[in-house]
Amino acid sequence: MSAKVTMPAPDFAATALVGEEFKNIKLSDYKGKYVLLYFYPLDFTFVCPTEIIAFDEKLAEFKKRNTEVLGVSVDSQFSHLAWNKLERTKGGLGGVRYPLIADLNKNIARSYGVLLEDAGIALRGLFIIDKEGIIRHLLVNDLPLGRSVDEAIRVLDALQFVEKHGEVCPANWQPGEATMKPDPKGSQDYFQKVK
Repeated sequence: MSAKVTMPAPDFAATALVGEEFKNIKLSDYKGKYVLLYFYPLDFTFVCPTEIIAFDEKLAEFKKRNTEVLGVSVDSQFSHLAWNKLERTKGGLGGVRYPLIADLNKNIARSYGVLLEDAGIALRGLFIIDKEGIIRHLLVNDLPLGRSVDEAIRVLDALQFVEKHGEVCPANWQPGEATMKPDPKGSQDYFQKVK
């Protein structure tokens, strides 16, 4: 069964590269925190390092939001290590600080519904999982289309605002902008404010 919004995120246990060490991690280890779990096709490719590095450059922003970032590909932890040690100017990651998970048997990608079975690689899936382990947002891009880290942060901000205030966030909402109560009067009040 594929992962779906509003459903529990499929748990997994796997080996990950964390810094320069291999660690066994489980998704359930992160209960009580938000998790941004994303899949990328392969190590030593072209769009993938731009995304992986972009998430790393915004890691402090995710930490401020009580959010852990986890990257997953079908490569081994040894491939992750070699790529992470390679300088960015030479096509490497240059020391990414968050876990890169090895999904050699492809079970994680398969359980999240992002595995291209014939090619044996994952699409660019991104899942925001709440503190209770429920998938609250998902996005899947085709292989040549990179994701926006800023949009992932915006969606995370919206989710946390909704949970805290019980109001909903309209299209293109940014922190500090108007929201609305989820009822007819709340909608009317919102449109009065933004006209």
